Amino acid sequence: MPQLPPSGWWNRNWKWVVPVSVVTALCLFIGSILLLVSTVFGMIKSAAPYKDALAKAVANPQVQSALGTPVSDGFFVSGSISSAGASGSATMDIPISGPKGEGTLHVEAKKSAGVWTYSTLEVAVPGQPERIQLPR
Repeated sequence: MPQLPPSGWWNRNWKWVVPVSVVTALCLFIGSILLLVSTVFGMIKSAAPYKDALAKAVANPQVQSALGTPVSDGFFVSGSISSAGASGSATMDIPISGPKGEGTLHVEAKKSAGVWTYSTLEVAVPGQPERIQLPR
């Protein structure tokens, strides 16, 4: 009987090469999306309005009473920051939480002559009728 020629590499290995290639491509895609998201949130969290507002909220006795201590920030910040030289603006909602509950730190700020001034700096705690006003 005549023998069949040996099959090629692709014919022997396609059943594992295709799934591994798809999983690798999917992991690279998800990894690049996560890298982009963490870079954007990292840039927002390194901005002066974010740091200043969070420091004021963490140090505020009313916020500490409502949320408990320690007060910490969440990951998903919503809003925007734009800064061009000595001017800019920022509007952010920063999730904060403590052992007693959660809240949202709302920040609105303008930058003029290199100095940030806050028009709104308050913490909303669910279940409380009034927002906690922070010193500006």
